[in-house]
Amino acid sequence: MPCGGFVPFTPPGTLNNLSEEVDNTEIRTTKAAPQAMGYGDAGASYVRRALAAFIARSGSPRDDIDMHNFTLRQRGRMLYMASPIATSAIRTTCTNVVGIGLKLKSHVDQEALGMTPEQARAWQRTTEAEWRLWSEKKQNCDATGMCNFNGIQQLALASALMSGDCVALLPHVGVTTISPYGLRVKLVEADLVSTPDTMGVMPGTITEGTAPNGNYIYDGVEVDKNTTAIVAYHICNHYPFELTQIGRPREWVRVEAYGKRTGLPNVLHIVDPERIGQYRGVTFLAPIIEQLLQIRRYTESELMAALVQSFFTAWIETETDPSLFPTNEVGEERGDSEISHDTNEYEMGAGQVIHLKPGEKVNFGNPNIPTNGFDAFVKSVATQIGAALEIPRDVLLKEFNSSYSASRGALLEAYRFFRKKRTWLVDSLCQPVYEVWLAEAVARGRISAPGFFVDPRIRAAYCGAKWIGPAQSQIDPSKEVKAAIEAVHEGFKTHEQATVELDGGDWEENMDQLEREKIRLGEVRGTTNMPASSQGNSDPDVAKVSQEGDDK
Repeated sequence: MPCGGFVPFTPPGTLNNLSEEVDNTEIRTTKAAPQAMGYGDAGASYVRRALAAFIARSGSPRDDIDMHNFTLRQRGRMLYMASPIATSAIRTTCTNVVGIGLKLKSHVDQEALGMTPEQARAWQRTTEAEWRLWSEKKQNCDATGMCNFNGIQQLALASALMSGDCVALLPHVGVTTISPYGLRVKLVEADLVSTPDTMGVMPGTITEGTAPNGNYIYDGVEVDKNTTAIVAYHICNHYPFELTQIGRPREWVRVEAYGKRTGLPNVLHIVDPERIGQYRGVTFLAPIIEQLLQIRRYTESELMAALVQSFFTAWIETETDPSLFPTNEVGEERGDSEISHDTNEYEMGAGQVIHLKPGEKVNFGNPNIPTNGFDAFVKSVATQIGAALEIPRDVLLKEFNSSYSASRGALLEAYRFFRKKRTWLVDSLCQPVYEVWLAEAVARGRISAPGFFVDPRIRAAYCGAKWIGPAQSQIDPSKEVKAAIEAVHEGFKTHEQATVELDGGDWEENMDQLEREKIRLGEVRGTTNMPASSQGNSDPDVAKVSQEGDDK
């Protein structure tokens, strides 16, 4: 079959009657010229000038991703540390997806468990209190003792965005009177999940290998040779090319993905694959690495040009000994170690006076920098970057200079992306950790859950939970509150949904707190002197407002 989508075209009725002329010297076959059909005359064409040089080849996920992931990780991290737009993309995502931390709201299936609403609320409050005991203390939940569970969420998301993925190990340690649970979370950065260098190749270059049991290993992820299911992860104790660990042997530890007896996960792989058969993630910044690098270089050149133009430097030609005239070096007053004291080098600086040697002249061009189009160009590139990352430019640059409708549209579009990422993080990290923790809590008798280890359906009913995160940003809170009230009144939303969307709060807790405040307010009003407006003010309008407030 000819390449490029071409097929030989034969006019109707001539298929069996090709004209062939045979003589003593040659055989000539008359055929029609090939013609393109379908995509062969469009995006798959190799003859159109715009597409002739567009030769795209794509291989398997191992060829396209694993072979290049080491380079992508390093560049993604470097841009996060050095490019403001890249930093904003990752930090903005973390702030809106996790914020100060996703809060657990236990939500059991009352019907499946045969509980009354009162029993369900009591069980949920007990479970949430036990969860806070474990999750709010660093030494109780983090294997390194550096973060509580809120910090673990933030660190895991940031690491996954920068490096493409990360791994959370779930080891168990001894319990104490302060820490009644043995479960810990240990985050492992993407670089440490790698294929063992059993073939003697330099670290960071091996992406595929074969385990002793015959399974395949793709960039540290061991896959069953028959089912292609993930069965284990290989974790190294060294980063590739790490300098601080010289002297310690490079070793790998094989950690099975799930426990053989319990079936609970030993490893949580926080990854968002983009292709079928992909086992490792790609940095969040991968599609825009080139644009981010070029915009960084452009910005640096503009900054340098502006800095050069801000200097006032005088160049003096003289045949007299320069040491007889007072001069100053740039940065002398601050002890700059980068000052050059070479007599053959000249430096520019504010108020600088330089003596040239006889016959030397200095000529500068006038580039008229900074250019007037710098701001517009950066915003144009930021628009494309934001579109690729699903973060509108207004949110990416934190600049809301458009109309109310445009700014609100940008916030709504960004919130859809943040909500999708939050669901992914909950499914990858928060909910699995909660289920493993709850299994330990039930096994230790700290939480009563009859049938938890007997019926998987009952177990799932107990494990139901919602994770409340940062609320959607609001431009005009009063309009948002009015819209929420109307939606609740018409039954489009519940009070709980509206509360979560407005400020990320808990409607049940709000009701309990309001009830306590109402009782307390009644006690205070009955025992202390209240303002005149609360004690029968002569102004009928003020009294009416006060009465309405009391009724509410």
